[in-house]
Order: sequence, then C-alpha cells, then structure tokens
Amino acid sequence: MRYNTPRRSQGENPLKLSVIIPVYNERETIHQILERVAAVSVEKEIIVVDDGSSDGTSESLADSRLGDLRFLRHPRNRGKGAAVRTGLAAVNGDVVVIQDADLEYDPQDYLTLLAPIERGEVQVVYGVRDLSGQRGLVRWGNRFLTWLTNLLYGTRLADMETCYKMMTASVARSLALRANRFEIEPEITVQLIKRGHRIRQVPIRYAPRTQKKLSPWRDGFPALWILIKHRFVE
Repeated sequence: MRYNTPRRSQGENPLKLSVIIPVYNERETIHQILERVAAVSVEKEIIVVDDGSSDGTSESLADSRLGDLRFLRHPRNRGKGAAVRTGLAAVNGDVVVIQDADLEYDPQDYLTLLAPIERGEVQVVYGVRDLSGQRGLVRWGNRFLTWLTNLLYGTRLADMETCYKMMTASVARSLALRANRFEIEPEITVQLIKRGHRIRQVPIRYAPRTQKKLSPWRDGFPALWILIKHRFVE
C-alpha cells in the first residue's frame, strides 16, 4: 500500500527532517549529540527543548553555532512528554523524529528510518533496539510494556518504548498528546495504532547508559495506565 506521504519527485527538494531533542540536565552530552545530529546528511531543523535544566545546559546552548538549531525552554521541569509536545508545536519540517540527548542512540540511523517514508511505503517508522545491554528493572519494564501493548492491541512490536519514533509531520500533528513524563512513549504508540497507522520497524544501534532518569516505579505505572485506559476507557 502506498501512502500520501510528502514524498518529493526527482529534481525537487528532499524531505526536511525535524529533530526534537528534549533535554534535562545534559550539559555534559548536549554538544556531542548536537554535533552528531548536525553531521547527518539530510535537510533538517533541530529543535532543542530545555525542560527546566538546573546544571547550566541552557547557558551552554547559548554558545552553539549551529545554523539550523532552534532553542526552546521550559521555566521549570515538566517531563519528557511535555518537552516533546512543546517541540511538536514548533515543527516546520515534513518528517519528525525524537532524539534523546544522552548519547544512547546514533543519529546516523535517521537515514535508515527515513528511507521507507521517502519511498511512500509507510508514514511511521520505529527504531528497534537490542536491549540485551540493559540491566535490571528498566530492561524488564521495557519488555513487559511492549508485550502488553502487543497483547492489548494485537500488534507485533519489538520495542514500543524506543525513543526513535519517526513519522510524517501530518501524522504527528494529528495526535492528541497529553502525557508529561515518560508515558509519552505508550501514548504516542496507542494513538498511532488506534488511528490505523502501520508501524514499520527497523533495527538501530543502541548503547545504553548506566544511569537512567526514569524510575521503573514512578514512570512504569503511568505507562501501564495509558495502555489500559486507551484500550478499555477511551
């Protein structure tokens, strides 16, 4: 099936990618990830949303010389979901992808994710991680939430919690997102499923870091509720 994606014909300008980077206290890594994103050979805009950082991240970003960088800031910390929603409201590109600032993901994988959208095959692509390097409750929480998504919605997702969710801007704008924290991941997924979008999955590189900002307990239950609520309540 072919989709009405904003594919460019030969001789026209390529698709423009909007990269949304939610940031909270990532002064040590933000410039590295910006350099990696900027190095990807695709037309793009980079939208950094500083979610109330207190470690000097905003001041550090003020020194950036990237010409395609747009910087937005929350006066207080509201969560990854709130930062993603702020970024989505500012998107000017044809295709959107979410990028964490902690160096776990490789932006060069944008090209692999973008290819099926450029060919007009799908409007949504997820990057699938190898989670064998994760440890403890985070790893099992990711696997459980993916398993539950498949059980409740009849899907065959391999990594529902992946950060690399790429979709056309029109699809992104159609989502009625309300999540403030990490439950943004299942909220995006279930809304895509309920709107009938087919999710293409492609393998990506992944280097998990030891320290995580999400809490398996604080963030796991809201994610669980999102899956149940959208299946049986809304």
